[in-house]
Amino acid sequence: MKISREIKTAVLVLSGIALFVYLYTFLKGEDLFTDEETYYTIFDYNALSMSSAVTVKGNKVGKVEKIKYDFKTGKTVVSFSVSPQLEFSKNSIIRLYETGIMGGNALAIVNAYDNQPAKPGDTITSEVQPGLISTLKKNFSGLSTDLDATIRTADTLMTSLNTLVTDESEDGIKRTIAELNQTLKAFKYLSNDVQQLIQSNDDKIATVLDNFSKTSEDINALTTELRGAEISKTITGLDTIVSNLNRLVVGLNQGQGTIGKLLKEDQIYDNLEAASKELEMLLKDIKLHPARYRRILSKREIPYQKPEEEN
Repeated sequence: MKISREIKTAVLVLSGIALFVYLYTFLKGEDLFTDEETYYTIFDYNALSMSSAVTVKGNKVGKVEKIKYDFKTGKTVVSFSVSPQLEFSKNSIIRLYETGIMGGNALAIVNAYDNQPAKPGDTITSEVQPGLISTLKKNFSGLSTDLDATIRTADTLMTSLNTLVTDESEDGIKRTIAELNQTLKAFKYLSNDVQQLIQSNDDKIATVLDNFSKTSEDINALTTELRGAEISKTITGLDTIVSNLNRLVVGLNQGQGTIGKLLKEDQIYDNLEAASKELEMLLKDIKLHPARYRRILSKREIPYQKPEEEN
């Protein structure tokens, strides 16, 4: 089958037009054959350009498709496309950040991971991350002010030093140097005296150091003897004695044993007190009437005589 020249020309023209349209859309950052999904976000101002990268953890997953200014709200609406394989939450954050010192911005998807997947056409919340350049611009005014104050202070210091070394204060500087020279000489004399004192008492200092060394050795030997005296066992024995005394005191307090009963039971105390009184009366009666007890103490039998009743 023979193709006419007209058909070949038409095919060539259509192919050129299609290629031109594809190249034009490609240069605009659009791709006619892509299957990426489109989402939206909103900023207060525009710092992006067409085909700016969209990243996740530093990896490019999409690009900016369209930037449009909303005249009603005064906001910038940005549409971006990402690969359909990317899954992220609709509550994620679209962060605008600087890509480097040389300039340029990009979008980063900060996933929320809350099991609420975003759908194509959703509008995602945005935020702006301050960059290095903007931070330097913000703080440069304060930095320049501090630098200016430092320069002024240095200039004042140099002026004061210049005033100090003028001819008017020459005598004061000379006096200061002379006094410093005298101080150095006095310090030199003092060091010589100290050196002579050490040399004249060299033997005494050596004896003191020797005595100190012997004293330290005696203290070390005493410490060793104390360690070998089994002080821990002695302390353990004292602890046992204290524990026994504590149990004894507790038993006495609870009325255990003879002494405990004597301390706790009032009846025993009363009986002892009554017995002591009766013993006292008996001794007094023996002292006043010894004749009554002669038959008990005599070796021969003495008949008992009933004592006369006393008033």
